[in-house]
Amino acid sequence: MKLINSTRGTVIAQDLIKAHSFWSRFKGLMLKRDMPHDAALHLRPCSSIHTFFMKFSIDVIYIDEQNVVVGIEKHLEPGKIGGRFKSARSVIELPAGTLRDLSTGDTVAFAEKNQAI
Repeated sequence: MKLINSTRGTVIAQDLIKAHSFWSRFKGLMLKRDMPHDAALHLRPCSSIHTFFMKFSIDVIYIDEQNVVVGIEKHLEPGKIGGRFKSARSVIELPAGTLRDLSTGDTVAFAEKNQAI
């Protein structure tokens, strides 16, 4: 799947991986060596994260039930606890430095890879 900023009509990530089960959320990015520059991990349900046992920094998008961005963290380093955003219902983790053209209040969408934006 692709992750799209539907407010601005831009692609955020070409390869979105879903982590929607308990075990896939639990494992997340722990112990991974890195993350491809065009990848993202969608954790749902999820309202907060940590980077314990991670080996690289990440950018984080917190979204509500309507996929509106309610929080953003850039360059969250390994061994840290992410922010707490009251209305967040899911979280998207991306390689550090990925988020350039995204703001709180933007809406994100999930699309099949071959689907046009």
